[in-house]
Amino acid sequence: MIRFYFHPTPNPAKVSLFLEESGLPYEVIPVDTSKGEQHSPTFRAINPNGKVPAIVDTDGPGGKEARVFDSTAILIYLAEKTGQFGGTAADRPELLSWLLFIATGLGPFSGQAVHFQFAAPDPIDYAINRYRREAARHYGVLNDHLQGRNFIVGDSYTIADMSAWGWVDRAARVFKGDADPLAAFPNVARWFKGIDARPAVSRARAVGTDHAFKKELDDAARRALYPSNYPAS
Repeated sequence: MIRFYFHPTPNPAKVSLFLEESGLPYEVIPVDTSKGEQHSPTFRAINPNGKVPAIVDTDGPGGKEARVFDSTAILIYLAEKTGQFGGTAADRPELLSWLLFIATGLGPFSGQAVHFQFAAPDPIDYAINRYRREAARHYGVLNDHLQGRNFIVGDSYTIADMSAWGWVDRAARVFKGDADPLAAFPNVARWFKGIDARPAVSRARAVGTDHAFKKELDDAARRALYPSNYPAS
């Protein structure tokens, strides 16, 4: 059994998609980050970085319970555990490269673009310009790579596609105000349409919808989500 620590944001969404695609049995454990539940001692024992997603595999290596945190690490772990969606041995160098391109580039710059457009208390033109443009540059790299390709790595659907889907699904927030946020990236749009049509995607979108997560971005939520912006208490 996989215990899946979840909040409805892009990185947990990637893991939701893997779990729904693979058929692994799992239990969703909501972590309401706007209420600061990610900072509890119980959760910090699972992810000392205080971020979602995280999992606990009750049947880990050697039959022992194992924790895994960080969405990319979780995807790699689950692909190796199940033998699914990890591509071929020959795909491995490309798979790792694109996973880390998403983990260190497309994802973080997209996240900062969203933050400064939706969460920052005051608009900062330099930050918005910096992160939107750098997110767009990463989208451009992916768009060029997807020319003539149906999948990011090799000839089959892999965890690289799942990882990118988690963020591209939020392109409208990254490129706030754009009528069609993928218009400049037609290969990404075509690829995304293909991934988004998979039956597991609708099931992944439903994960956690039975839980009432806090939506208000009030002062308490800001302190829970961005504690480094505040003096240590």
